[in-house]
Amino acid sequence: MPRARLSFLFLNVGHFLDHFFMLIFATVAALRLANEWGMSYAALIPYATPGFIAFGVAAIPAGWLADKWSREGMIVIFFLGIGASSILTALAGTPLEIALGLTAIGLFAAIYHPVGLALVIQGRTKTGVPLAINGVFGNLGVASAALLTGYLIDTAGWRNAFVLPGVISIGIGIAYAAFLWSGREREAAERAGGGASAKTAAGGGPPPVERGTFVRVLAIIMFTTAIGGLIFQSTTFALPKIFEERLTDLAGTATAIGGFAFAVFTVAAFAQLAVGYLVDHHSLRTVFAFVAGLQAAFFAVMYQLTGVAALVVAVGFMLVVFGQIPINDVLIGRITKSEWRSRVYSLRYIVTFSVSASTLPLIAWIHGSWGFERLFVVMAVAAGAILAAVLVLPRRGAFIGRAPVPA
Repeated sequence: MPRARLSFLFLNVGHFLDHFFMLIFATVAALRLANEWGMSYAALIPYATPGFIAFGVAAIPAGWLADKWSREGMIVIFFLGIGASSILTALAGTPLEIALGLTAIGLFAAIYHPVGLALVIQGRTKTGVPLAINGVFGNLGVASAALLTGYLIDTAGWRNAFVLPGVISIGIGIAYAAFLWSGREREAAERAGGGASAKTAAGGGPPPVERGTFVRVLAIIMFTTAIGGLIFQSTTFALPKIFEERLTDLAGTATAIGGFAFAVFTVAAFAQLAVGYLVDHHSLRTVFAFVAGLQAAFFAVMYQLTGVAALVVAVGFMLVVFGQIPINDVLIGRITKSEWRSRVYSLRYIVTFSVSASTLPLIAWIHGSWGFERLFVVMAVAAGAILAAVLVLPRRGAFIGRAPVPA
């Protein structure tokens, strides 16, 4: 396999593991720990909040270190650190101890998005499809967290749901380090000859953007990122619990609930491929508006559905939730220069995951007070706000229209 493809594969696996580790606790809390530790679901899930805060806040120093030191080296640290943290989390015996373990997971998980995404688009002109492929792997990690964690809970206990992925991640980190080491001389030669690196990007930079337009687009990116983070976290974290309550006739075990969540997440993940293709060949503004409008519609319909109807609509809203993910990343790639792109991605993801962290107490409060019906109302309104913001994007511009064709 060519080194470029193998490197892309490592990055994709990293995205898979990043989201996988961050959602192990969501299934463990919903399907085992609440009963084992004699706590309600609403009382337990806030202990994951520090981990999601770390997931967002630590993105800034991770992006800065990657731009100043080594993007590839930071990915090695990501694999090794998140694996070791997961293994340590399995030793927790109290809510406080598991919160500390989840915080460590969040710190290392924060590395991936600002660093991995900058590596994915490094040297590329059309970035929609590569980001979409990478996004599919991330969403398969979301899906597999529910499925594999549910299976391990039923067969080996919840602690093994943290240990086994941790061992695998450490192994992959060692393999990636060996891959980088074996190619150090070739990479040095490419850099000496003007090839792509963390400081430069082959294929030219993004088209020039006026300062006022840049600020306007970046503000819209950050706003839609914040609201999108609320929606993404609400759907991915709460879906196992939603299915436990609304698919009572279809799923009666942790494995079955995890299986339905896996199926929904897996089908929905491939929406990113379609969106990635569309933003490379059509107006990004139009595609973004269409996706946001569908989100609002599906959440409104989901309000009180149960059974098969709830399952079908869940597939629909997850398709458009996952489909939105690569759009803002494509926009950032089109308006930023390579040498500081990791830092801009880190800003985007600190917004995403800071909002995600605050979403957990919101989920707990809404579920404890009214059930998930009110949560779907909140998400429908949030999706409507994203649509309104997208309509403010400029109608013209190379970064808003289709991707430029390489010379």
